[in-house]
Amino acid sequence: MKLTSAITLFIILLMGCLPLNAQDSLNIVKSAEVIAPDTNSVIQAVPMVIDSAEFYRATLPADSIAFTRTEVKIFRPDPKKAVLYSAICPGLGQIYNRRYWKLPIVYGGFIGLAYAISWNGRYYNDYTDAYKAIMSDDPRSPENSSKWLVFLSSNTSLDDLTDAQIVSYQGAFKRKRDYFRRYRDLSIIGTVALYAVCMIDAYVDAQLFDFNISEDLSFRIEPAVLKTVESRYGAVGFQCSINF
Repeated sequence: MKLTSAITLFIILLMGCLPLNAQDSLNIVKSAEVIAPDTNSVIQAVPMVIDSAEFYRATLPADSIAFTRTEVKIFRPDPKKAVLYSAICPGLGQIYNRRYWKLPIVYGGFIGLAYAISWNGRYYNDYTDAYKAIMSDDPRSPENSSKWLVFLSSNTSLDDLTDAQIVSYQGAFKRKRDYFRRYRDLSIIGTVALYAVCMIDAYVDAQLFDFNISEDLSFRIEPAVLKTVESRYGAVGFQCSINF
């Protein structure tokens, strides 16, 4: 009977110590004995209490504890910004869309049109002055004749020209004036059109920047039986199919 009571008491005490042991399991008590090299005596080291979480992290590889996450941002142009940049200056929209190969086309077109405006405008002004001078009341005066006689051949003398010839030259100068004015105006219209095309191209290019165009393009031609309205038996022909 005494033995049974002692065993029961031991079990109760053991169960009471379990929470303490469970709580103490969070920490790892580490002690060591150090042998002094000069005295060969054993020295008890001071126990070190190490947190179990810190000990667990210390045993893990370095790359599994912390890592740097690098995110690659994919460039996608904004169509509104592309149009705005192209409206500010032609070619900026293409630069924003990273279509640098279009810049020689854009600026080459503007340079050519600017030269055409200047060239046609200069001749238009010259022929306008010459036409006004030859249509004046006294086209043979030195002040008026110097403006239109320079457009004739160098061996042409004013004294050799008759009034009928001067009248014929009046129509010629008018046609020349109208000719250069027409192409000057067309060059200006072309410049405005190119300006608008640059804006449209920047907008469309930004919209279709990430459009996926598959390289798997195929064109097939194969025989087929086609149904027709005239005949219930159908007709033999060819059909074409494009896969992309």
